Amino acid sequence: MSRTVHCQYLKKEAQGLGFQLYPGELGKRIFDNISQEAWTLWQKKQIMLINEKKLNMMNAEHRQFLEGAMTDFLFEGKDVEVEGYVPVKPE
Repeated sequence: MSRTVHCQYLKKEAQGLGFQLYPGELGKRIFDNISQEAWTLWQKKQIMLINEKKLNMMNAEHRQFLEGAMTDFLFEGKDVEVEGYVPVKPE
């Protein structure tokens, strides 16, 4: 049975995550307050950040940067800006 949460990112009731995907207190906060849909949106942004900024997940500073961007995106409503990225406009 799927669970629902009031997603802080989407500002509505939505299907919650199946299990805690991120460790610690932040992971618990995400599990309790972020929907599967919002998490999927974050994962797309995360991939862009890792690739464009050439982040190394073995580097503690890079992980800290990514965690800050994740918190800003999911809980503060701040969009992730990737220098040089221009979204494709539908024709």
